[in-house]
Amino acid sequence: MSVETQHTTDTAGDYPHEVRAAVLREAGAPMSVETIRLKAVGPTDVRVRIERTGVCHSDLSLATGKLAQPLPAVLGHEACGTVVETGPKVTDLQAGQRVILLWITPCRGCYPCTHGQPHLCENGSSRSTEPYAVTADGEPVYPGLTVGSFAEETVVPRGALVPVPDDIDTADAALLGCAVMTGVGAVTHTAKVTEGASVLVVGLGGVGLSVLQGARLAGASTVIAVDRNVDKAAQATAAGATHFVPADEGTKKAVRGLTGGRGADFTFDCVGSSRTIRDIWGLTRRGGTAVVVGIGGKDDTVSFSALELFHFARTLQGCVAGSVDAEADMPRFFDWVRSGELDLRGLVTGHGSLADVNHALDELAAGRGVRTLLTPGGPS
Repeated sequence: MSVETQHTTDTAGDYPHEVRAAVLREAGAPMSVETIRLKAVGPTDVRVRIERTGVCHSDLSLATGKLAQPLPAVLGHEACGTVVETGPKVTDLQAGQRVILLWITPCRGCYPCTHGQPHLCENGSSRSTEPYAVTADGEPVYPGLTVGSFAEETVVPRGALVPVPDDIDTADAALLGCAVMTGVGAVTHTAKVTEGASVLVVGLGGVGLSVLQGARLAGASTVIAVDRNVDKAAQATAAGATHFVPADEGTKKAVRGLTGGRGADFTFDCVGSSRTIRDIWGLTRRGGTAVVVGIGGKDDTVSFSALELFHFARTLQGCVAGSVDAEADMPRFFDWVRSGELDLRGLVTGHGSLADVNHALDELAAGRGVRTLLTPGGPS
């Protein structure tokens, strides 16, 4: 029996919770705000009211079809919310408690999970292909990147949630769920940048600016920010960059001039294209480390010669969710926020409601702004 057949015979008891959500029905088309019905809360599930949700570049990639996603879908994965209802087997969360939602839910039983890499869980993203709601006509709806936070509420497993301390602001907590955890984690957990190192960051969206903050936390000495939008220079400096270089024909010469002609010790591509991957590779010093943080397309291939791989002895490394185990590592991020070492307010360049989601995606596509925070239950 197909997934569609299983779920189009829905009853109100199976999907009892009516909420408003921004629904993507066709890749490349605008989302429409409509009523959907969420599935009933299972024994280990939690229903969460979304208080704030960030519009991330990954959402843009899903919306345009660059990343595959069953449709119709509710996108959104960077969020903080309040527990509304818990399943009978959830004993450590209560209604009214604030939580960060995670787009990777470690199963804690597969090979990566049992070998110190829960961010690579073999089952962590499977829910994005499993219906979690239905439309008014009974059509199955899928949660983009497993969360579906462009909605008033969502239903997720307990393992997809991290409790938020009372002294952490809701907007800050939302950003910790993706951009900040990924960007800072890329520095502290994936690359393990050392004190005094030189760092290059290409692409200054929410993740790229978070990488800059991570470099500052790690004690990097020279931190070079590169972006095509020169208006982001001030934000880059505030986040920790010691130098801003426009992304143009003079970028390579400028970066080499700032790194003694060698290239940087650590480079980070927060765009995720074959061109920018080759750019950071070429601007990494011999023996240095290049980290790909941005998510690219499956048909966008990168080529290296056998000789250069041998000769330069560089490390080219991927990065998923900052290599962070959110359950274990999030308290450290909370401490950085409390101390002011992480300043997340500078990442937010817009606010809105669900009705503003298409405009927020257009801003990302144009390279303007950094993060729009939506309040699904609030006014535009």
